[in-house]
Amino acid sequence: MTTDHINIEDSNVVFTKEMKKDYTILIPDMSSIHFSLFKNVFEQYGYKVEILKNEGSSVVNEGLKYVHNDICYPALLVIGQMIDALNSGKYDLNKVALIISQTGGGCRASNYIHLLKKALKKAGYSNIPIISFNVKGLEKNSGFKLTLPLINKLLVALTYGDMLMLLKNQVKPYEISKGSSENLVDFWINHLGRQFEHDKGYKIKEINRNLERIVKSFGEIPVFNEKKIKVGIVGEIYVKYSKLGNNHLEDFLISEDCEIMVPGIMGFAMYTVDNSMVDVDIYGGSKIKRTSASLIMKYLRMYENMIIRAVKKYSNFTPPSSFEHLKSLSADIINEGCKMGEGWVLTAEMVDLVKMGYENIVCTQPFGCLPNHIVGKGMIRKIRDIYPNANIVPIDYDPGATKVNQENRIKLMLSVARENQELNNPTKDCEVADIKEDSLGVKGYKIGKHLKAGN
Repeated sequence: MTTDHINIEDSNVVFTKEMKKDYTILIPDMSSIHFSLFKNVFEQYGYKVEILKNEGSSVVNEGLKYVHNDICYPALLVIGQMIDALNSGKYDLNKVALIISQTGGGCRASNYIHLLKKALKKAGYSNIPIISFNVKGLEKNSGFKLTLPLINKLLVALTYGDMLMLLKNQVKPYEISKGSSENLVDFWINHLGRQFEHDKGYKIKEINRNLERIVKSFGEIPVFNEKKIKVGIVGEIYVKYSKLGNNHLEDFLISEDCEIMVPGIMGFAMYTVDNSMVDVDIYGGSKIKRTSASLIMKYLRMYENMIIRAVKKYSNFTPPSSFEHLKSLSADIINEGCKMGEGWVLTAEMVDLVKMGYENIVCTQPFGCLPNHIVGKGMIRKIRDIYPNANIVPIDYDPGATKVNQENRIKLMLSVARENQELNNPTKDCEVADIKEDSLGVKGYKIGKHLKAGN
């Protein structure tokens, strides 16, 4: 029998309760800020986890070796990253497990876990357990349970992650001391992690206090007062956030003297929950399912409102739009029943970015990802008809696409953006913002020594 006809069920090793104590769970990275916070939450629950950071040609080559190249690029990268990590010699192969998301929807991502099982079998790692991260009960692992308290704490971590990502992106291009915003992000990840260790930072009062301090701390980083090209990033969720997936797109845009805006993961989470309600409304189904989804949505709205309120109250930063506003923006362009992949929310994010002033947009998508080609690239002309100032470039990411070609296409979009900026802003002024001591008595972001875990 050839390897193409391997029975993948033979490699279905279950992660048991006994494994939880000694096994290290490897998690492929996507959004580094969020996943670092997720790691802290998992560790609070007794899991030993590590976020994979390995990159380079070996990751792509391993993916191409064990995953058919017609499969979407994120699957190829995630599986390649895992196998590359197992090949590194860094881990005890008898005490390591892998975790991968499983949506259960119409996207090819639903098949990631089966592709990974087949790849591990071919690579000789069929003894390694695979944990399915899903909320639909698709795979059973007695040693890993997504309980309601764990899910809620992950949502709180998601809230902090969205806030840190939002503020870092608005400060980093202007900071006087390079690295200030990144250092501040690291401080808050460590500080929140210490809170999580003491089961703090999760209550509403604690969340509001942390968000207030986060906003104020970023507002006190000394910055240059100058105008830069504003660029939004949208697209398929993995290549939108993952440095591995988009060839360090954010870093490239910063090097091109841009300010970037990446919509938060909270909006995508609310979109997926909203889909559960839309399914029942349009196609029928369980009323209990809709009621449960409605309850989850209330919590998500509460966390979203906390972010928006803190940004508006304690700073002049641009806050994210609410999910309800986002949904209203797409109403005249695309139907809410269009919900495969990122669905209508991708279209809505482009419109929202244009209206917020981030009219120059990079639409990232894996080559051959049909849903995102429709709701991303397929909607660009219609958006431009309504918003003539929209300057959108779709960029395909796959093993055959070169970084040089991708960046050249983005540079062409930026050249148009600069021409538009020159027409609208013929004069450029640049001055250094005043450096003031913050409310905690220290300059800029150096607030760590004044805070203790749990405060």
